[in-house]
Amino acid sequence: MSVDSPALLADGAAKPVAAKSSFYLAMRVLEPERRDAMYAIYGFCRAVDDIADEDGDRAARLAALDDWRRDLDELYAGRTHKRCADLAAPVRRFALDRVDFEAVIDGMAMDVVEDIRAPEWERLDLYCDRVASAVGRLSVRVFGLADDADCGGENGGLPTKARLLAFHMGRALQLTNILRDLDEDDRRGRLYLPREALEAAGVTDVSPGAALAHPGLAEACGSVADRARKHYAEAELIMRVSPPSAVKAPYLMATAYRSILDRLVARGFAPPRAPVSASRAKILLALLKYALT
Repeated sequence: MSVDSPALLADGAAKPVAAKSSFYLAMRVLEPERRDAMYAIYGFCRAVDDIADEDGDRAARLAALDDWRRDLDELYAGRTHKRCADLAAPVRRFALDRVDFEAVIDGMAMDVVEDIRAPEWERLDLYCDRVASAVGRLSVRVFGLADDADCGGENGGLPTKARLLAFHMGRALQLTNILRDLDEDDRRGRLYLPREALEAAGVTDVSPGAALAHPGLAEACGSVADRARKHYAEAELIMRVSPPSAVKAPYLMATAYRSILDRLVARGFAPPRAPVSASRAKILLALLKYALT
């Protein structure tokens, strides 16, 4: 998509954009008002992500992200820009926090300022928080987890369980994406595997192509996979003690992406790396588990 692809968020256009998401099925199981809100959030994320991934002048892409910041100014002042039309109702209905939309933009800006290659764990974690856990913080409000008065939310902030679910799910899903998209990211000049994991595996040359051909790559990826599994496990513990109706969508997301992680590890990371998709059988079982909630 081109830099001005955010126009796809014009009123009523969020659903076809969301239909291309790996999370579309998880969004579809929600009640209509919540489902439409998730379509709108995904549409926003897709739009700013397209800007970050676009080829071309970095200054122009940063300016395009700043245009979105100005649109958020308008949206939260009650003046809805055309491409934010689908976000207006969800922002009001679910008290979506502008800080989280801003965090997503900040994460995309990290990709625009420079092509990230072998960041330290601390920087990678900040990136994951912005591009994934911030989306989770928006999403848990829509799912209904912020409505749970027993979770400990204060002064309009997220309840503890909702905040922790967003934290762990965001990290788990993003680390899985990183392992799945190694080759695609490398073609863009990016390598999100953490420097510490690479160096521990003997990978010191992180230039495009070199790290992905190194025999120590599997060890580095294994370290990332282990951390992702810990986040999935923490997220599952939270979902077990949360209202079933509020976690059916994140449960489907976790099931799909955890199956991708399992298949990536089973496939291995040596080239050639065949594409990996989610397990349909596991997704079906997850659907059946929450069919009546």
